[in-house]
Amino acid sequence: MTDEARRSATISILVGLLVFGLDRIHKFVQVSADCIEIGATRCVGGDIFARLPMSPTGWTGGEVQQVTGFFDYVLVWNTGISYGLFGSMPVWGLSLIMVAAIVGLSIWWLRGDTTIVRTGLMLIIGGALSNLIDRVIYGAVADFFHFHWQGYSFYIFNIADVAITLGVGFLLLDVLGFGRPRRKPKEA
Repeated sequence: MTDEARRSATISILVGLLVFGLDRIHKFVQVSADCIEIGATRCVGGDIFARLPMSPTGWTGGEVQQVTGFFDYVLVWNTGISYGLFGSMPVWGLSLIMVAAIVGLSIWWLRGDTTIVRTGLMLIIGGALSNLIDRVIYGAVADFFHFHWQGYSFYIFNIADVAITLGVGFLLLDVLGFGRPRRKPKEA
């Protein structure tokens, strides 16, 4: 392994661990331990946006803390994948899909040859792993950040989702040629 490849791998692994750690710590602090039941959905369900939080931690779902006129800090359980897709699938089914995706992304990471690709992939893997853990221990993914405007409700997401989106952005930048060494033109 070259020094550049080793540096690329190290940077990307650290980024993936940071994302995973930040998301896990946030959820550990925010979500009530009463919600943990492997593969079950003890706290999932009930009224969404139903109550004001009694405290800043130990939430079980439905709490809303208005931050601005267009942003609320909430706890909403996402039983599906992105935007609630496949929300009716069983937890084990979605977990298998996520495991397969993580394995595929890991193989791509091993074959990656640039820092931007490896970092993008580790942002996605770190976020996906954290969301997979949510699915296993809570039965759904905990989402917290809610943007809305004049009756329109936009994406509700968590730190892992931000990392996944950034990772996809990094991969798109690679497709556009960013982060690759410039090739010297061939002399005639």
